[in-house]
Amino acid sequence: MTPRSTGLLFALTAVTIFAVQDGISKHLGTAYPPIFITMIRYWAFAGFAIFLAGQSSAGIRKTAGANRLWLQISRGVLLATQIVISIFAFSRVGLAQTHTIFAAAPLVVACLSVPILGEKVGWRRWTAIGIGFIGILMIINPLQASFDAKIIIPIVGTVMFALYSVLTRLASRSDSADTAFFYTGVAGAAAMTLVGPFYWSHITFGDWFWMLVLCMTGMSGHWLLIRAYAVLDAVAVQPMFYVQTVLVCIIGVMLFGEVMTLNMVAGCAVVIAAGIFTIWREARLGRKPHGKVDPPGTP
Repeated sequence: MTPRSTGLLFALTAVTIFAVQDGISKHLGTAYPPIFITMIRYWAFAGFAIFLAGQSSAGIRKTAGANRLWLQISRGVLLATQIVISIFAFSRVGLAQTHTIFAAAPLVVACLSVPILGEKVGWRRWTAIGIGFIGILMIINPLQASFDAKIIIPIVGTVMFALYSVLTRLASRSDSADTAFFYTGVAGAAAMTLVGPFYWSHITFGDWFWMLVLCMTGMSGHWLLIRAYAVLDAVAVQPMFYVQTVLVCIIGVMLFGEVMTLNMVAGCAVVIAAGIFTIWREARLGRKPHGKVDPPGTP
């Protein structure tokens, strides 16, 4: 296999694992507090981040030496909070509907990059953003007689992940990717440990198994994603996360009995098309797509 084929295989395997992880998160999120689940996940994630830092040539001390410490801590805590909201959305709103909205994250990133990063967005991408948000309106269908206010939860999660992605882009101007990954795990774990014990719940033996699988999928998925980024440009990897959206929708329908309505399918197609155009346009302009470290709903 060529390096590109290997990288694409790593990326495809990673997003498949992340889709399975989201399905397990929904299963656990219906029975246990999302904060508690996230805390357990982050303990494993932090251990993985520390292990990778220890194995790197720079070592833990140099990797942890952030030039913009508060920025790194803030983005780590922000992602951990977003994970909590994601699990809550999976269990209350549904996998399919949540991920069809999460697909709009690249569009929100493009909007936030203007005030936070000082980047310029041309009329083509603004048009794509506008079309993408029309797709979001198609998904949530606000004109229906019984509008469900819970749909706001994944919308908040999408905005939070987009903000995390932009802050990651900002942090990359002064710190390495290894440092950013280290604080994503460690800062998030620290934040969850301060709050999570208040939500400690008794877990059945069977669900401890699923919790272990959840932690393993997070670590293996990230390892594969790191390997993919080592041999591929970000612009080649980023669209693969839309495969995760499709897989998660299939899991939601096949395993949890969720329903994909026609407006959800059409809206998701519009959002994905707009997102892919935005990613392609950024590549044409010589920028790396934002938020490449973590897909929505991970670590």
